[in-house]
Amino acid sequence: MTAELWDISRLRFEEVAPPGLTAGQRSAMDRRWAAAVTANPALFDGPVAALAGYERDGVGGLSVSWTRLTYRYRVLRGLPDAPAVAALFVAVLQPADDGRLLVGRMSPATSAPGRWQPPGGTLEPPREGGVLDLGLLRSHAARELAEETGSDTAPHALVQGPVVLDARGGLGFLFVAPPRPAVELRDRYAHVARAEVAAGAEPEFARVELVGSSSGLRALPGPSASYLEPAAGRFFGA
Repeated sequence: MTAELWDISRLRFEEVAPPGLTAGQRSAMDRRWAAAVTANPALFDGPVAALAGYERDGVGGLSVSWTRLTYRYRVLRGLPDAPAVAALFVAVLQPADDGRLLVGRMSPATSAPGRWQPPGGTLEPPREGGVLDLGLLRSHAARELAEETGSDTAPHALVQGPVVLDARGGLGFLFVAPPRPAVELRDRYAHVARAEVAAGAEPEFARVELVGSSSGLRALPGPSASYLEPAAGRFFGA
């Protein structure tokens, strides 16, 4: 499956109950999660807003069903007869003032070590009784951008981009940040990375690069998020 980009003018979200698991499925999930944590102790079983289903109406509308889970449910993938669990995520295309885009390579401590992707991350659910809407998506995207790159852009300054269906069936909500000077982007990333290391943590991005074309993305060493090239290609006009 390849990634798809959708131009959406209307978004609707509905919270639904988490999927039911048999005792055997839950036991298998817990064993798989324990093995994943043994392999990568930095993994954290925090709350996530997971994709339960979606429906497009053909005229720019998208209805999304979501549920409250934790990260360990991801290891259900590939387990026979287990309910399908896919991600909801946000991503930010951060341009430099020379037309290049900032991309980062995920650090070994993350769930996707070595993967190139835009700033962003898995969507966290609103507080109980809260509403999942475009405003929450923007706020989460701005926070991820600041945490990973040091660029503290206000949520309202992020321009809504297409929705992406990635190769694993996850739904992503893309935003475009205002351009910043290339030297500023590099300096801000270096500052936040040094601060993380000084605090005894590993930065989410092991390194960042500024790329100016789809061929430049393909030249990066290692894997990339399935949606990165089509999203960047849309930005570059390819």
